[in-house]
Amino acid sequence: MKKSSIIPLSAILGAVLLSSSFVAPNAHAFAIWPSSVEGQTMPSLAPMLEKSTPAVVSISVKGTHKVKQNIPEIFRFFGQQNRNPNQTQQRPFRGLGSGVIIDAKEGYIVTNNHVVEQADEITITLKDGRQIEAKKLGSDAGSDIALLQIDADNLTEIVISDSDKLRVGDFTVAIGSPFGLGQTVTSGIVSALGRSGLDIENYEDFIQTDAAINSGNSGGALVNLRGELIGINTAILGPNGGNVGIGFAIPSNMMHNLVKQIIEFGEVHRGILGVSGRSVNSELAKAMELKTNKGGFIEQVMPDSAAAEAGIKPGDVITKVNGKSVKTFHELRAKISSIGAGKKVDLTIIRNGKEKELTVKLKQSKASNVAAANIHQMFEGAKLENNNNSGVIISNVADNSPAQRVGLKQGDLITAINRTRINNIAELRNYLKDRKGVFALNIIRDNYSQYLMVR
Repeated sequence: MKKSSIIPLSAILGAVLLSSSFVAPNAHAFAIWPSSVEGQTMPSLAPMLEKSTPAVVSISVKGTHKVKQNIPEIFRFFGQQNRNPNQTQQRPFRGLGSGVIIDAKEGYIVTNNHVVEQADEITITLKDGRQIEAKKLGSDAGSDIALLQIDADNLTEIVISDSDKLRVGDFTVAIGSPFGLGQTVTSGIVSALGRSGLDIENYEDFIQTDAAINSGNSGGALVNLRGELIGINTAILGPNGGNVGIGFAIPSNMMHNLVKQIIEFGEVHRGILGVSGRSVNSELAKAMELKTNKGGFIEQVMPDSAAAEAGIKPGDVITKVNGKSVKTFHELRAKISSIGAGKKVDLTIIRNGKEKELTVKLKQSKASNVAAANIHQMFEGAKLENNNNSGVIISNVADNSPAQRVGLKQGDLITAINRTRINNIAELRNYLKDRKGVFALNIIRDNYSQYLMVR
């Protein structure tokens, strides 16, 4: 766990009581919850947990890691200043975490990469008390997933649910071993879906929950009320490591896709579309006259990429991946990244106001980021020239100028802004006069069309 947290356990009980035949006790008296009311047994999560908790394990690790050796100033004073200031040394460490058995026959256990990343020894403790040495089959630091294997009989595996069917408000139960206390269960709800841009991992499409996730819960299970795995607990967000009811889990579908690749190849063969872009918001939707404020807006399509071969164009908005809606570009990137290279993906896009279906065969490619700058300064340092009434060409860009920082390059041909055709400098100036907000410059660079987003 990268941060730790504690949260009260009450959400599920309160909701269940509202739907029961419970008769309120005297308001002036203290009451103990009865085991039954009018002959009916009170609802309980115990039967579900008795089936699912044996599939959740505790993980302890040992290893060594490199730490920078600081040389006290006094040694430099006494003539030892020639020592390497960047000298490192190996130091032993121990760590705790959790894991989930996803295949009892093969002994496969999923956990977080950061739990076992530098471990030399990995010990699994089952709920029945057995301790077994595990080996790491592979991991993916970008998504924080690792796959372990143990050799043991009578294991219990968890049922993996379709995390794409989750809804905000669905009940959740987190199972893990916080602070080395042993297996612990907490409850809450799905607070949000598709959380990204948090800089917790490189590829983010988190389930957010208010179920308590603490240090040592990393790699543990987030399950639904049927005891099915919906996510792998990985991090929390809170001031000074304290809990404010914001925990994050990697969706089970994302985990499952990555694990299948690790089993097959020993590593993740990440699929890439070969595009750069940003999330659609109200400003961009207004500027581009879009009928949606969700999805991934495509600014640039890389040459010879999977996207280019499938016919994706700059200005397209990708709204679904394999029939599942995506709300942001980050979510799009995370979903695509968990699908292996060489796999075919069905994308739903919006182009010129019309919905279109495309099939893309993913492959490895390189993407580039496009900078942003204030619209009133973006052409400072650039020399503009008319190009035979077919746009405005950038004939020169000064080093370290606002134009260079925004991403403009010598030879770029500006042909449109926010879907408005630009034929010459006069039209460019007239369009920009007194306008504010997000601007999408449609440019042609090296014979390829792309969008450059400027705020």
